[in-house]
Amino acid sequence: MTDERPGFSHQPPKHGLIGPFSGRQLGLALGAVVIAAVLLVVVTTPLGTTGLTPGLIDPRATPFVIGEATEGLQAGALAPELAVDLPDGTTYQLHDLDGNPVRLDELRGKVVWLNFWASWCPPCQQETPILRELSERYRDRGLEIVGVSVQETSPDDVEAYAERYDLPYTIGFDGSGHIFHTYKVYALPTQFFLDTDGVVRQVVNGPVDEAGAAALIESMLPSIGTSAAPSASPSSAP
Repeated sequence: MTDERPGFSHQPPKHGLIGPFSGRQLGLALGAVVIAAVLLVVVTTPLGTTGLTPGLIDPRATPFVIGEATEGLQAGALAPELAVDLPDGTTYQLHDLDGNPVRLDELRGKVVWLNFWASWCPPCQQETPILRELSERYRDRGLEIVGVSVQETSPDDVEAYAERYDLPYTIGFDGSGHIFHTYKVYALPTQFFLDTDGVVRQVVNGPVDEAGAAALIESMLPSIGTSAAPSASPSSAP
């Protein structure tokens, strides 16, 4: 009479490549480790570092990614106006927190720093003192900072943030996201530095370093004292 017990086997246990693990299980585990490593590199590597002015990206912070990375505006392109023609025949115009239209064509002759941001975004919050400081430092020399607030609940929330931190520069409320999509922004903050002709000279996907941003702005602003001095009238012969 044989002793047959449910679930009992007289066969020796099968072992995998390492202990009880099969090759398939080891492969899946290795794949998970590789994916985790790649994600870690993506998360911790600042975006938009190619071709940047050295030191422009803040190495202590990474951008807050809010969409799939896409190829957006490139240096040398004319920056799109902050207005979008809609399918219904109307035009969406970016307005500041006081309800005034914000237009790039009215800022020709100035260096413009477009800063796409959100008040709830940690790297944007970290960067806020830098924008405030550089706005105060270079505004009289021709720098115009325009903060474009995206994915916010209401203009009142943005205004409360601007008042709390005493932000002296223009802030537009892009509640519809039309300007956000026109500029193909996928990370916050994202910066576009425009020259005096409205041409994009630098794109930064991520928070800037203060010294690096200041150096870039200095290189774009008209030099002080470069205007030619009036020539002296020739002296009359005695």
